[in-house]
Amino acid sequence: PTPLTALGRDAARWALLHPAPHDRPRITEEHLVQREGNPLFRVRYAYARSRALSRNAAHLGFTPAPADTGSCGVPRVHAASELLGVLDAYPHALASAARHRGPDRLARHLVAVADATLAFQHTVLPVGDEKPSAAHRTRLALAEAAGTVLAGGLSLLGIDAPEHL
Repeated sequence: PTPLTALGRDAARWALLHPAPHDRPRITEEHLVQREGNPLFRVRYAYARSRALSRNAAHLGFTPAPADTGSCGVPRVHAASELLGVLDAYPHALASAARHRGPDRLARHLVAVADATLAFQHTVLPVGDEKPSAAHRTRLALAEAAGTVLAGGLSLLGIDAPEHL
């Protein structure tokens, strides 16, 4: 097994906090690998992508603008619905983690938010010659909300949320 000090602060914290209390933590170098199979990487990558979407939108000349969910602003696609669902469940997951003193609950919820964010990210920016619309601004607001949840959750776990990976 790899010693915790070899993993570094963030990966070591994740290795200890992500498994359920009844599971034995796996302290391996897999926590350092940057690929989809590593949940810590997915969470940090999803946050970095949300920040990149904001930077790219600013470069294209538009900013986020939340819209009434009853309007046409939020795309009626499965990825948006899934992301809205996990973002809506975040306060409950956070309260449950605090009530049960289970940071693993928060870590697993962050993985769900990251997966939904990564599935949704492709709908945020205009494609080709398409002009930014109200729908794009609303999708950007949703992506930024996901980034805020990911950064806040990682911060609660004592893990850095990098802007770039």
